[in-house]
Amino acid sequence: MATPKAADSAAGPADGVPRSGAPLILASASPRRLDLLRQAGIEPDRVIPAEADESQRKHELPHVYARRVAWAKLDAVAAENPDAFVLAADTVVALGRRILPKAETRAEAGRCLAQLSGRRHRVLGAICLQGPDGRRVQRLVTTRVAFKQLSAEEIEAYLESGEWEGKAGGYAIQGAAAAFIPWINGSYPNVVGLALSETLALLRGLGYRR
Repeated sequence: MATPKAADSAAGPADGVPRSGAPLILASASPRRLDLLRQAGIEPDRVIPAEADESQRKHELPHVYARRVAWAKLDAVAAENPDAFVLAADTVVALGRRILPKAETRAEAGRCLAQLSGRRHRVLGAICLQGPDGRRVQRLVTTRVAFKQLSAEEIEAYLESGEWEGKAGGYAIQGAAAAFIPWINGSYPNVVGLALSETLALLRGLGYRR
């Protein structure tokens, strides 16, 4: 896997000529990311779910993990599609130095909600993009989110809804969990799954045109 030189910067283009007519591939299985792009008027030409190792390394900090996994997703799809714009992303819910899981079971979601209750946390969204000229860019977007103190009844009702399934931190801000959140600081779409303003800026910077 190629290692980027630095985040938020681009490697040199292969020929210096952006190919604005190249297709856009979303390297993600997330329907939320696809919906967000469509809200911004962007319809990817293809959606190719990226297969990448998302296991956390020992003592790995949340921002390091988010960047690494997003790059790995990009590498997995860009290697087979060198003439396209390839967009990949990863979303992490961080409570201090801890990464909360993408809840796969009811018990796991319940633990996440109990930990988030009455506290503030960060949602880290790593965005990676490769252009058809070989340039690569990355951006890490941080949104701070406050949860109110949750009662046992509120947690139980949310678990019954099933909205938590596969969600980082065990909740979806765009659903019933919005009632738990009195305050956020930063990008709302980032919490949903993809920071739109930052993503569009990266696309424009590499020459993508709708």
